[in-house]
Amino acid sequence: MDADSSRSHAIRFIDLLKKGNTSSATAAIGNTGIAIVKGIAAVMTGSGAMFASTMHSIADAVNQAFVFTGSVLAEKKATKRFPAGFGRVINLFCMVAVIVVTVMAYETIREGFHLLAHPVESQGFWLNMAVLLLSIGVDGYVLMKAMKEIVHEARVEAKGMAVMTQAFRNVGRAAPPTRLVFYEDLVATTGALLALIAVIVTSLTSFALLDGISTILIGLLMIGVAFRVGFDNMVGLIGVSAPPDVEDKVARIIFSNPHVTDIFQMRILQEGRYYHVEGLIELQPGLTLADADDIKFKVRDSLLKDFDIADVTLGIIEDNGVKNWNPNAAKV
Repeated sequence: MDADSSRSHAIRFIDLLKKGNTSSATAAIGNTGIAIVKGIAAVMTGSGAMFASTMHSIADAVNQAFVFTGSVLAEKKATKRFPAGFGRVINLFCMVAVIVVTVMAYETIREGFHLLAHPVESQGFWLNMAVLLLSIGVDGYVLMKAMKEIVHEARVEAKGMAVMTQAFRNVGRAAPPTRLVFYEDLVATTGALLALIAVIVTSLTSFALLDGISTILIGLLMIGVAFRVGFDNMVGLIGVSAPPDVEDKVARIIFSNPHVTDIFQMRILQEGRYYHVEGLIELQPGLTLADADDIKFKVRDSLLKDFDIADVTLGIIEDNGVKNWNPNAAKV
């Protein structure tokens, strides 16, 4: 019995891991490898830009490992002690990631000012070039994967170059871990490009100050990521209304039942990548209580077929003859 119980727990744990955010898992693995390679190159060449890029990769790897762990825990089912579920756990893990980025950004900016005051002649041009080009390739791959994840989570159809534009347009609708990976790897790719420019310029010219300048710029980009991710997750912890198009989609599903005449009131709360629907719907007059209950449950079941809707609480009243639902109200 104990063996069967252990096996069952192991299976549930593996299933939970599979539900974790794939973008953050891929990014954590990729950035760990890149951070090790960059760190070795930074020590061997003395490049400040490479040091800044290393710090950024370390911050990304730690953050994304935190975020993947949070995304797994957020998928746990509600319990008696936690009846609302664990959806907001991911926001807490993302806030820890923000602290890590901020500390790393401070160290990077401090190193940048040190390099401005005491420029260091870097060596190993080809080693720096090779490592930074590898970094751009890995970070660019993770960034594209995050963009595709955004498009998938936003339920948007896009192919080719349209994935990039749709990702930027719909990033606010993605899950918190996907947003964090997107922002971090966008900055990581940009930072690697800045470091590459600094390595080339300082190797070919006497403008050694560019090493410190690029280091400070990378640190400031990290601060920007920390602020953006911190703000998004603060809003997520407080609780935020679903986007207007999600509200419209929910309304269409409700009205697809022919017995529903109006929506008296409705509130949709976004929690992580999931939505919680609460509403009071109006039904045709003259229905028996049993029939009205059946209709309510059918509407609820229709809504729960949507993968992004976690739970639905509906009340029912008889049509009051007044049009209450305004589909344009959510867009104001």
